[in-house]
Amino acid sequence: MHIPELSAEISELGEVLRQKKYMLGTAESCTGGLISMLLTEVSGSSDWFSGAIVSYANEIKEKIVHVPHETLVQYGAVSKETALAMAQGVQSALDVDVAVSVTGIAGPTGGSAEKPVGTVWIGYAIGTQLFTQHHVFSGDRADVRYQTAMAAITTLLHELTR
Repeated sequence: MHIPELSAEISELGEVLRQKKYMLGTAESCTGGLISMLLTEVSGSSDWFSGAIVSYANEIKEKIVHVPHETLVQYGAVSKETALAMAQGVQSALDVDVAVSVTGIAGPTGGSAEKPVGTVWIGYAIGTQLFTQHHVFSGDRADVRYQTAMAAITTLLHELTR
């Protein structure tokens, strides 16, 4: 799968990470590894991309990404708190400078009035700086996953170059 619209941004992100001597890691839930797949479309991405943990199940979020059980119980898997915990957890687990996490409801099932299909939280950890983004994307499952990956990559690029 080759996504030309993202290729320039991914290459630019890689160059920024390389210049800053940063390594990137991801914790992906609703995207199922799409972000890491897109990042590794770029030749030489091993210079700045360490790896990914696809933490689709809550058990993996807890055991591997170190999201506290209490966070998942109190806020749910699709929440600001979980996205932040995932970003911090994967940053630590992969020993990287920069981490991105995504958790959401890609659909077509799983939505609710409070968290409709398309609801996504993206967490970022750049050194000790932590922040999240909330989105409600439209379209089918593939659209939501693609929009999530694009938002994560472009926001990270923006944050690293401002």
